[in-house]
Amino acid sequence: MADILKFVDEKAQDLIQIADAVWNYSEIGFGEVKSAQVQADYLEKQGFTVTREAGGIPTAFAAEWGEGRPYIGFLGEYDALAGVSQEVSAERKPREEGGPGHGCGHNLLGTASLGAAVAVKQALEERGLSGTVRYYGCPAEELLAGKVYMAREGLFSDLDISITWHPGSINTVRLSSGTAMNSAKFQFFGKTAHAAGDPHNGRSALDAVELMSVGANYLREHVIKDASIHYVITSGGGQPNVVPAFAEVWYFVRAPRRDQVDEIYERLVNVAKGAALMTGTTFEIDFLTGCYNVLLNEVLADVMWDCLQKVGPPAFDEKDLEFGRKLAETFDKSMVENLRNSPDFQEFPELKEQVIHTSLLPPRGKGRSGGGSTDVGDVSWIVPTVQMSAATVPIGCPGHSWQNCASSGSSIGHKGMLVGAKTMALCALELIENPELVKKAWGEFKEKTKDSPYKCPFPQGKEFPLDRFFG
Repeated sequence: MADILKFVDEKAQDLIQIADAVWNYSEIGFGEVKSAQVQADYLEKQGFTVTREAGGIPTAFAAEWGEGRPYIGFLGEYDALAGVSQEVSAERKPREEGGPGHGCGHNLLGTASLGAAVAVKQALEERGLSGTVRYYGCPAEELLAGKVYMAREGLFSDLDISITWHPGSINTVRLSSGTAMNSAKFQFFGKTAHAAGDPHNGRSALDAVELMSVGANYLREHVIKDASIHYVITSGGGQPNVVPAFAEVWYFVRAPRRDQVDEIYERLVNVAKGAALMTGTTFEIDFLTGCYNVLLNEVLADVMWDCLQKVGPPAFDEKDLEFGRKLAETFDKSMVENLRNSPDFQEFPELKEQVIHTSLLPPRGKGRSGGGSTDVGDVSWIVPTVQMSAATVPIGCPGHSWQNCASSGSSIGHKGMLVGAKTMALCALELIENPELVKKAWGEFKEKTKDSPYKCPFPQGKEFPLDRFFG
């Protein structure tokens, strides 16, 4: 164990520099040109063979070293979020007004996974062990699309195990899942006319959008309680005295399981058909993305938890704690109070006394689904996957926020990142040295997926929209 943790420590300054570079670039989904390059270039220098533009996506890549089984894949991300640009400061100070920032810590996420891959390579070299280490540079997780396109191209299909993590406020191994989802824009086409002088000759696309919204609202009463249907009208016409010939509404459909999303989405499409019939319009669907819920693998979760206990929590110093306290003063007080009344805080009262999580929380959340979604879910239905979390922000820090961005660029983020890298590297080495664990993980995986094998959520024939992101 000691040697692989030492390898991460030896690379710590390299990893911090890469994380800070990605933090400074703050590139949004499918635009992560510099972020992908700094990681790919580093891995080439470490002896990995890098395939750039993996799956035909300009900002995706795969880096590989070694030979033979098992094939261990580390998932990395590096996309930022719009509108949360921030300096490393406990006061609101955007680096670029209205600009993007790493409000979800993906500068740390990808770098830790990269560091784990490099550490495992060194361990295999020193011990003369066989095995193939692969790091995936995955773009556009926030758009819930990057790994889905990569999965469709078969980039994860030969893996034996997939390992990842996510920055957060708690040091633990995740047993809960997210939601499966579909994201699609419904575009209605009508006919312009003078809204006062000639309305009978018009066909309002906006009427169709509004009628679809009415139908969707009625649909909500007749779907499972854990599902959600939410939308925004992205285009509703130009001015009131012209009947709109074009209108667009953007929908998300979420549910705990992929099959539930498919069923609800089909009903939503029928609502759109009805709206078009009622208004004499036509419509098209711009299907943006769909993703699966995360499939838990308890065998791997046990291995990861054992490794996290061996690594231990991040060692934050007084400077980190003071910065965390100042950041925490800016959090929404009612949100923090709700958090402190949650089951986790009731079960583990020490959390109430900590500004930043300085202990370990046993795996929890089995059978629960969070409201959010991630394209890690798609990978987890192709290959046994495990995911941990390490503290990179103060407890109660809102997700996708400027406070999260500030902490992700600080030493708090760096220290959590290194715990993530060490734990993932140790987990991979444990699996390589104990092939019976890999076999056991696959047994669980096959049992859980025997009646529902992975099927890419994208409609047949949907190509990667190069013109939209790179045109």
